[in-house]
Amino acid sequence: MDKSESTKIEMGESSKLERKLGKAPLLGSPSHAISSSVPIVANNKRVGNYKKGISIFDLILRIASVATSIGATVGMATAGETLPFFTQFFQFEAGYDDLPTFTFFVIAMSIVVAYLVLSIPFSIVCIARSHVVAPRLFLIIFDTAIITLTTSAAGASTAIVYLAHNGNEDANWLAFCNQFGDFCQTTSGAVVAAFITIVLLLILIVLSAIALKRH
Repeated sequence: MDKSESTKIEMGESSKLERKLGKAPLLGSPSHAISSSVPIVANNKRVGNYKKGISIFDLILRIASVATSIGATVGMATAGETLPFFTQFFQFEAGYDDLPTFTFFVIAMSIVVAYLVLSIPFSIVCIARSHVVAPRLFLIIFDTAIITLTTSAAGASTAIVYLAHNGNEDANWLAFCNQFGDFCQTTSGAVVAAFITIVLLLILIVLSAIALKRH
C-alpha cells in the first residue's frame, strides 16, 4: 500500500510540474498545425489568382501591341505618292525607301512584330502556370530589348516627319508635305502607331516586374 500511494503521489507531482513548465499535451498539436496551415494555403491561392490576372492582362496588351506594330509597319511600308505632273525627264514621287531612316523603321518594326507574335505562347504559359518564373523572366528581358529598338526607330522617324512638315529655314530645307500630303499623313500615322506600341511595351514590362516581385 505504501509503495502504490507513493507512486501515485510522484505521478501527480510530476504532472503538476509539467503543467507549471508549460508543456502542452501531445493530442492538441496536430489540430494546431492544421489550423495554422489554412491561412498559408489561402494566401498562396490569393497570390496565384493575382498573378493569373496579371498574366491575362499581359496577353491582352501583347495582342494589342501586335496590332499597333503591324499597323506601323504596314503603314510605313506602303507609304508612297506620285504627283500628277511630271516633266520629260523627271517624275515627282516619294516612297519610304527614298529615306534610309524610314527603311530602318520598317525593318525594326518588322522585328518587333515577329517578336511580339512569338512571345504570345510564353504569355499563355504564364496564365496556365502563374508560379513559373522562367517565362516571365524571358519576357521582361526581351521586352526591354524590343522597346529600345522600337524607341530608336520611332525617334529617328519623328525627326524626319517633323522636317517634312516644317522644314528648316537655317539649312534651307523646304517642307515638302505641302506637295506630298498623303505620303506625310501615312508616315505620321505609322510613327504614332509606333509610339503607342512603346507605351504598351512599357506597361508589359511593369506588369512582368510586379509579377516577379510577388514570387
